[in-house]
Amino acid sequence: MPRAAAIRGPLAARPHEFAEPSRALAAASTPLPLNDVPHPQRLGNFGFLGLILDGIVEPVLRDMDMRRCACPKEKQGNQGALSDEELDNTKKESGVVGLDDFEVLKLVGQGAFGKVFQVRKKGTSEIYAMKVMRKDKILEKNHAEYMKAERDILTKVDHPFVVQLRYSFQTKYRLYLVLDFINGGHLFFQLYQQGLFREELACIYTAEIVSAVAHLHANGIMHRDLKPENILLDADGHAMLTDFGLAKEFDENTRSNSMCGTVEYMAPEIVQDRGHDKAADWWSVGILLFEMLTGKPPFVGGNRDKVQQKIVKEKIKLPAYLSSEVHSLLKGLLHKEAGRRLGSGPGGSNEIKNHKWFKSVNWKKLDTRQIQPSFRPNVAGKTCIANFDECWTSMPVLDSPVASPVAADSNFVGFSYVRPAPFLQRPSPLG
Repeated sequence: MPRAAAIRGPLAARPHEFAEPSRALAAASTPLPLNDVPHPQRLGNFGFLGLILDGIVEPVLRDMDMRRCACPKEKQGNQGALSDEELDNTKKESGVVGLDDFEVLKLVGQGAFGKVFQVRKKGTSEIYAMKVMRKDKILEKNHAEYMKAERDILTKVDHPFVVQLRYSFQTKYRLYLVLDFINGGHLFFQLYQQGLFREELACIYTAEIVSAVAHLHANGIMHRDLKPENILLDADGHAMLTDFGLAKEFDENTRSNSMCGTVEYMAPEIVQDRGHDKAADWWSVGILLFEMLTGKPPFVGGNRDKVQQKIVKEKIKLPAYLSSEVHSLLKGLLHKEAGRRLGSGPGGSNEIKNHKWFKSVNWKKLDTRQIQPSFRPNVAGKTCIANFDECWTSMPVLDSPVASPVAADSNFVGFSYVRPAPFLQRPSPLG
């Protein structure tokens, strides 16, 4: 599938915010145009709305060869709509919303375990993203604990640069997560369209990501899958961290031993299965920054094994056209020894925030969204779906029939959730 088919939608950029490859750039590191970069994982698992689209949480390394966009070859009209049976079987506890509280507007994505819909809460003008997951498929893959962990983590997070969970509930056959609908596209779209960013724009995006990750760490959460597909843009152009399918709660005295993430963004300690902690997230932030400034991650290869070998053994090559300040930051974030990585010391995230590359950033103003990125996506209102692929948005709003899961109720006890009023009253990122 051609990469151009991966994401559609016009984005109104200011041309001067994006760097143009030059002879000096070519002499420094020769970044390829993104159409020529051997980066198979770009073809799938897009981070629409904070949702995993080509498969639910996998607690093991994802195989790049399997990362294909799962758009159907033809539209199917016999899949069975969001049914009255589902409505009848919604278990509505006191104060908990259910499926019949929402009007389904558009299909915007699909994964191995369900679909993603744009919805409106009835009686309001609020637009949300509804992630619908089939219980039978989740149980078949033994993923019930991962789904509950994702939901639990989302209920604990409240930050201006993190996509918020608003409601969760279940029916007899499905689980539902209702999140903010962020419709400005994601960071990868800009990288795909423009190739690379100027440092001034990359600095704001990176600062917003650092702020979000620092908030997670302060609340005992590792994200573990930071990449451009999981950074969305809201209507004002702010970066919004999403997709908590691989996130994990931690304490400072333990290390996680699972191999997880997306290979190009995985820290050496994860690749080598030596156990990891929150420092692995700061490595991924470094990879993100490198990709924003050069158009590709620093360690790429023809297959997973080659990429892993480079992550562990290859010294990072920093292009000469980048400033000495960002050279210093990248070297700190991409230190192969986790204990010596910037952000892993006693100062935590402040080691990063106080770095000289961020000297122009007022962190208090940043966290109150008073610093406006110079790029703003083309979003024509709350319901705009221009930045989603037509292979989904042109399909009928249907959902597939499901088999009754065995003992599903006991596996998903306590799944329902309504975000408390102070959270619900916070202005939407779409304004």
